[in-house]
Amino acid sequence: MSKRDYYEVLGVARTATDGEMKTAFRKLAMSYHPDRNPGDKEAEIKFKEINEAYQCLSDGQKRAAYDRFGHAAFSQGGGGGPGFGNEFGDFMSDIFDNFFGDGRGAGGAGGARRSSTPGRERGADLRYNLEISLEEAFTGKAETIKIPTSITCETCSGSGAKLGSKPRPCATCGGFGRVRAAQGFFAIERTCPNCHGRGEIVDDPCPNCQGAGRVNRERTLSINVPAGVDDGLRIRLAGEGESGLRGGPSGDLYVFLSIKPHEFFQRDGADLFCRVPISMVTAALAGEITVPVIDGSQTQVRIPAGTQTAKQFRIKGKGMPVLRSREVGDLYIQVFVETPQSLTKRQRELLLEFDQSASPENHPESAGFFSKVREFFGGAAKA
Repeated sequence: MSKRDYYEVLGVARTATDGEMKTAFRKLAMSYHPDRNPGDKEAEIKFKEINEAYQCLSDGQKRAAYDRFGHAAFSQGGGGGPGFGNEFGDFMSDIFDNFFGDGRGAGGAGGARRSSTPGRERGADLRYNLEISLEEAFTGKAETIKIPTSITCETCSGSGAKLGSKPRPCATCGGFGRVRAAQGFFAIERTCPNCHGRGEIVDDPCPNCQGAGRVNRERTLSINVPAGVDDGLRIRLAGEGESGLRGGPSGDLYVFLSIKPHEFFQRDGADLFCRVPISMVTAALAGEITVPVIDGSQTQVRIPAGTQTAKQFRIKGKGMPVLRSREVGDLYIQVFVETPQSLTKRQRELLLEFDQSASPENHPESAGFFSKVREFFGGAAKA
């Protein structure tokens, strides 16, 4: 008796998603489960049929084979049955290649199918580390860089053959670059051992590149660093990596940016922070200080009387630009009160005179702290 179509068994369309098939399977399996239908042979047969259909269609490889060949894909040990010739074997060979092949044509793309043109390989991607200053990250800059790389040989135009000659097709693989061998269930393709995947043989190599089709050169490139870039940003220059082999596409160049530490500013996203010392007198009596701005200008910050260390003042719109945006971050000035050093005799006398006349209102934080300490230790501690 011929088997029913698996999609018909599950009651789903051939375009059903994995989730739709799973829902349909659970519903049917619950209805025809032997525990719910004790002694019902027909329900047992249907349960097995539902399970078989789901086991096939829930597996991506099996479903692909079933969609193409139907039940014949799994008959006679998976050979495809009469009338299919090598088509099913070729299909399964493609599946095998996707999982276990050498990925020659992927070019680092992570799973891309190999190039249909034998021997033409994508060039390698290159990395270049570029260090810039915070000011250059603020304004952006045009940078000229020099990179050692491989470029297509101008003498042979990348063929690898001496001028006036040309490569001949490989007799082993017929110019395909790969050879196929049947091993039981699978027809496995391997890189041709004679031409090493090139698909052609160079009998008279180019003297300039020794048959490689590429030569090493130093290239000069211009790169535009946009305003607002951050540390660790990667800029991709498509096609500026190594030239491909035998006419293959070039790889890409990735420029990784790093920003030098700044003398005054620390960066957090688009905001800048600057730690500024102020005198004890300025902090106590109020005053005005001049601080630097990343654009090279200066700005004034008003310090109110009684300012304490770690107090922050925000200057709006004086930070870094946001990449590919019109937004700008802010500048935060954090002050710390500098204790006087190398005092003269008169200065010491003045400070002692002030200390003797000071009240808890002059130092509310320290007075409050030591008051709590005295309470904690039962009045034993002294300020």
